[in-house]
Amino acid sequence: MPVFRIHRMKDNPRQQFRWAPHVSGAASVKQKDYEPSGEVDAENEYAAWASLRGSDVPLMVGDILEMAEGQLRICKYIGFEEARWFVPETPVPETPVHEMPVPEAAPAQA
Repeated sequence: MPVFRIHRMKDNPRQQFRWAPHVSGAASVKQKDYEPSGEVDAENEYAAWASLRGSDVPLMVGDILEMAEGQLRICKYIGFEEARWFVPETPVPETPVHEMPVPEAAPAQA
């Protein structure tokens, strides 16, 4: 049976998430907005949701289930949808013009 790692959304981001408009496609989520919260054995994400529904810590809107392969599924009002961890782009340092190497002149041919 598959094991899902549970990532619980923190309270502040959850309030923003609850009122955000629904968008199609994979959700981009930030790891800083989540806390690890154990694991659950279930056939799929809906079975995981059902097994936790009556517990002290049910899955809530915004919570994430992570599959063993690293795929993320986010709990939304309409069910579970694909999600991905947000990875910020690494800025490429710019070389100032005055520090750029000057190409050497080719030797003169006779």
